[in-house]
Amino acid sequence: MPIVVQKYGGSSVADVEKIRKVARRVKDTRERGYQVVVVVSAMGDTTDELLALAKQVSPDPPRRELDMLLTCGERISMALLSMALQEQGVPAISFTGSQSGIITNDAHSQARIVEVRPYRIQDELEQGKVVIVAGYQGVSYKKEVTTLGRGGSDTTAVALAAALSAESCEIYSDVDGVFSADPRVVPDARKLETLSYDEMQELASAGAKVLNAQAVEFAKAKGIVILARTAHGQGRGTAVQELVAPADTRVKGVTAEAEMAVLSASVESGRVPELLEFLDARGVRGRALAFDGLMGREGRAFIAVPLQDVHGLEALKRDVGARFGEVVTLREEVGTVTAVGAGLNADWSYLRRALGVAEELGAKVHAVHTSPLQLSLLVDKQHLKPLTARLHREFLGA
Repeated sequence: MPIVVQKYGGSSVADVEKIRKVARRVKDTRERGYQVVVVVSAMGDTTDELLALAKQVSPDPPRRELDMLLTCGERISMALLSMALQEQGVPAISFTGSQSGIITNDAHSQARIVEVRPYRIQDELEQGKVVIVAGYQGVSYKKEVTTLGRGGSDTTAVALAAALSAESCEIYSDVDGVFSADPRVVPDARKLETLSYDEMQELASAGAKVLNAQAVEFAKAKGIVILARTAHGQGRGTAVQELVAPADTRVKGVTAEAEMAVLSASVESGRVPELLEFLDARGVRGRALAFDGLMGREGRAFIAVPLQDVHGLEALKRDVGARFGEVVTLREEVGTVTAVGAGLNADWSYLRRALGVAEELGAKVHAVHTSPLQLSLLVDKQHLKPLTARLHREFLGA
């Protein structure tokens, strides 16, 4: 029997009734002749609530203990879904990430999967059971519980699909696929039927919340087609896969990232390498690095840092100040608006239009970042939503 991996996000398992609905969907899939592996996130806002609880105890919680705490959320979901399936007459069993054979490196709170040994899952599937796996977590080669960072349940699902040679990997959420912008910001945003791995990874890394960037990277490496679908209906969703057709030079989507900070350091101080080493030691990943000032003139380096996995921001600011003084500044009042599409930087037309729109809105552009698939503007946070909507209209006509 072919294997299907299904992943359900926190909003899809937010309460008992929603868990029962997921169980019915899983049961229907099984009755269509599939073996089913289900990956679940924590219920609703459980992860945020656990994180807030940790912050009441410590402003900068030890990452090992934070992983021990946060992995409880997914274990609640997996056990309840297993109970719901068994109540509906479907044999099921739940596993933690470590029981599922998900082996990671030892980077607590932002671990990466290095190997999957799904032997117990395969044994239970052969006995006719649905296997429910706690997403977002694994075990390091040091036998420590680890988490994969925000959105890591997507990565769990894709990794299991690859290890099990699954027919498909279905990612379920509140929306029916990937849209050209956040529909809450741009009501006329269009659903995208297909996206390349590279386009989806750029959107995810720039702030789109539908899929996790590391999961897309894993899917590309293993050739796994991701189907992003709604958990509330029968929509076709969006297929993320390798596209062999000629490059489509149109912009596919526009997204914004508000949860970020920008670190700025004087180039002349000679301490930029030290700052990078400092961030690496704390597991703080940068999204982009840029310099201004050329030919030995006075200039600064800018490092954009997503904050979703920075669990001790106040402590980070304190340590930056203590270590670097006025050489390094940290700003939180900025964010990025990003357009993604193949070939959009083949010439300067999109950048010129983007800068023109920003000027019309009175949004000061602090920095620009470009890549073959991405054009990002760094602006003050109050301009993120209006700039996203206007660039969507400018580039996609809606």
